[in-house]
Amino acid sequence: MLVLSRKKNESIVINNDITIVVVEIRGDKVRLGVEAPKEVPVHRREVYDAIKRNEQASVEGDSTNETNG
Repeated sequence: MLVLSRKKNESIVINNDITIVVVEIRGDKVRLGVEAPKEVPVHRREVYDAIKRNEQASVEGDSTNETNG
């Protein structure tokens, strides 16, 4: 894992087309802004994990239906 230090209004660039900006620092919370192409999905980790769980459940449900059909 790459660990970087940034101050408010400083940013990092990923792969020439994704920019992460430190928008605000308040206590122990950091607000980040993400600029990315529309075709690049950007999710909070907990949302990403839920999407993956739902996709996996869907795949498992489809394979169960095929064997019982």
